[in-house]
Amino acid sequence: MRISELSRRSGVSVTTIKYYLREGLLPPGRQTAATQAEYDDQHLRRLRLIRALTGVRGLSVSTTREVLDALAEYTGDTHRLLGLALGSIRVGEQPGVDTPQAAEVEALVRELDWDVHASAPARDTLAETLASLRALGVPLDWRTLLPYARLAERTAALDLDQLEGLDDPLETAERALLLTVLLEPALLALRRLAQENESARRHGG
Repeated sequence: MRISELSRRSGVSVTTIKYYLREGLLPPGRQTAATQAEYDDQHLRRLRLIRALTGVRGLSVSTTREVLDALAEYTGDTHRLLGLALGSIRVGEQPGVDTPQAAEVEALVRELDWDVHASAPARDTLAETLASLRALGVPLDWRTLLPYARLAERTAALDLDQLEGLDDPLETAERALLLTVLLEPALLALRRLAQENESARRHGG
């Protein structure tokens, strides 16, 4: 397809596509003339993934390039590919923050028998949340999170079910990213609705 068709099908402007080409995020098309090139479905899939990484995950162009380079390196490793696309694995695998709450998160992961990388950013998020709750006078520990974690296991299984049957690595990464990031507000909304329903059941007149 010509760049105009690539723009129409992807929803990304020609100007932005040319910018991605200059920045090396999108590989060049097949040259057909001095100023013309043709693009294929792989360009379309990669462009959609770039849009998801920059628009949905909010990554900078430089970080997006790092993620795309890492994805290319692990194309045959679906587990690694999903971790990189979703941000559950850091590019470069920097170590997480070492705090007392981090030790509690490790205890939670061990209790659940989860296979989670030591540098997973979500570990830091949990540790920071526990610290913030305690600073506000809510003394929760990792054991309080166990039943929530079991619910999260079931949600994760539903998430991964949505990716069954996808063979293209770029499409898999894009679908996982969109389902995870865009579905999170809906999951939060469902929790609020369920809380209202439970409150009505317990306390309603």
